[in-house]
Order: sequence, then structure tokens, then C-alpha cells
Amino acid sequence: MALFFMRKASTAELDAFYPIRPECQVDVPKTRFRLRAGKTLSARRWHAAFSEDGHLDIAKVLRRIQRGGVHPAIKGVVWEFLLGCFDPNSTFDDRNQLRQGRREQYSRLKSECQKMVPVIGSGKFLTTPIITDDGQPIEESANGNISNNGGDANHATSDKKVIQWKLFLHQIGLDVVRTDRSLVFYESQAHQAKLWDILSVYAWVDNDIGYVQGMNDICSPMVILIDNEADAFWCFERAMRRLRENFRCSASSIGVQSQLSTLSQVIKTIDPKLHQHLEDLDGGEYLFAFRMLMVLFRREFSFVDSLYLWEVRRKTVLHFPNWVLFY
Repeated sequence: MALFFMRKASTAELDAFYPIRPECQVDVPKTRFRLRAGKTLSARRWHAAFSEDGHLDIAKVLRRIQRGGVHPAIKGVVWEFLLGCFDPNSTFDDRNQLRQGRREQYSRLKSECQKMVPVIGSGKFLTTPIITDDGQPIEESANGNISNNGGDANHATSDKKVIQWKLFLHQIGLDVVRTDRSLVFYESQAHQAKLWDILSVYAWVDNDIGYVQGMNDICSPMVILIDNEADAFWCFERAMRRLRENFRCSASSIGVQSQLSTLSQVIKTIDPKLHQHLEDLDGGEYLFAFRMLMVLFRREFSFVDSLYLWEVRRKTVLHFPNWVLFY
């Protein structure tokens, strides 16, 4: 009976942190993760893992995370360490200085983008194109927004980087609207705009890849878990250092090609009959798993379970760079 009530309380506690919109309750995958007393990393044990000047006993923390994940109340601050934003051997003062420097750097990057497209940072976001493929301004968007909301988008440009970046912006907006839409969190336009701002600034910074659909799924947890936009941006930037190859596609290969090959070999070894069945169905290349691997199962599991998966698996995306599968 005591165990029953403990599980009930844990479920209610999780629901309070990541509430689901009532109309989406039926469509959301059932969450299997439960907070486990003595195993899940709690706020008390997290704070106890720091020395007086701020050094973190990361080994102790990781052992507990492996056993039961991270309590929702501290996920954001814990992830900053798991993603490598902070060195566990740094002090409180070291981290405060580094955090302030990063916030100032993000502010400069965002201001640079805002000069080109003033809607950035306004609490709103774009879902329609503001320029054509050749850099010409689009006078009026389909939803009636005049192009001068995009700043110098009402002036033609020949700068290839600027053109490509501005072409990304409306696609980012369309993806933002679709991101974790079952969560009450994204009923707020301000929260959607925060996600759009971060992805837009990142697309400007990453000259090689820019923006690809699916990055919104990776960025969303950072936006939800971390209040400060600049801090959320740098967590996303750290995650992308490890995951950006997932989003690199060409005419001859896709970003997760090697992971699909690994999956094929794993299934062939552990379940030859299943592998042969997939071969017979022309599924031997495992392309059906493309999305699963690209966005790390964000759309196959509930929000809570996907975060738990990232945290506890031996080769988790958060702490180990060679995350491939969760076997």
C-alpha cells in the first residue's frame, strides 16, 4: 500500500513539472519513469556533491543518475554539467564568471541577428518567408505580416550567408509550432518565441549546417528546463557539438547512416529472425529508424521518458559523445 501511494505521488509530481494539455492526454505515450527515493538524484544529494568552494564530485553524481535519473526540480542545472558547459573541477566563482561571459556573448550574437530581423527578441516569431531564394524581399506574408517586421528583409541582399539564414527563419517557425505541442508549456507564445530565437541565433552561428528539421526536438528540453535564454542556448550548442553529424545530409548519404548500419548489425546479431523478416519486407536498411536516431527518440517516447533515456543510458547523449543506441 505504501508503495502504491509513493508511485501515485511520483506521477503527480512529474505531471506538475511537465503538464499535458487535456485534449492531448489520449495521444501522448504513457510515461513509465518514476521518481525513486534513494536512487533518483535529488536536490539534497546534488547540493551535497559540491565542495565548499564549488568543486563537483561528478563520479558520485553520475552513479546516482545511472540508477534513477535526475529529479525534475534540478534537471536544468545538472544538465549544464552533463553537457559540458561547466567543468566539475571549477569553482563557484569560475562558473559565475564563465556564465556571465557566455550571456554577454549570446546577447551580442542575438543583437547581430536582431539588426537583420528585428522580430528576433520581440516575443514573436515568423512562420512565413520574408525573402525569396535570390534574396528579394517578400512584401507581405500570407498571414498579413508586412515584411518590414523582418527589418532589412525589405531590402534585397546578395550575401549568401544572410540569404540562407533568412530562408531558415520561417521553417524554424513552422517547426516551433509543432514542437512538443502536447505540453502546456508551449501554449505560451513567449515560450515558443524563446525556442525560435535560440534556433535562429544558432542557425546564424553554425555556418556549415545552419538549421535542419529535428533540431527543434533537441533544443526544446533546454528551453523547458532552463529559464535563462542564454544559458539554454549554450546547452543546446553543446548538445549540437555531439549531434550535428546527425543533421548532415548529402545526395549520397544521410546523417545517421552509420548508426543505421550499427542498428542493422545489432539486430542481426541478437535477433536474426527479426532481421531476416525486415529484410523480406525491404526494411533491411532500417530507414524506418531514421527519425528515432536523428532526434534521439524524442517523438517515440513521452517527454519525461525521453529525458530519462538521455540521462541514464551508459552512452547517453548528455555525457558521452559517442551516443548511438540505447542497447
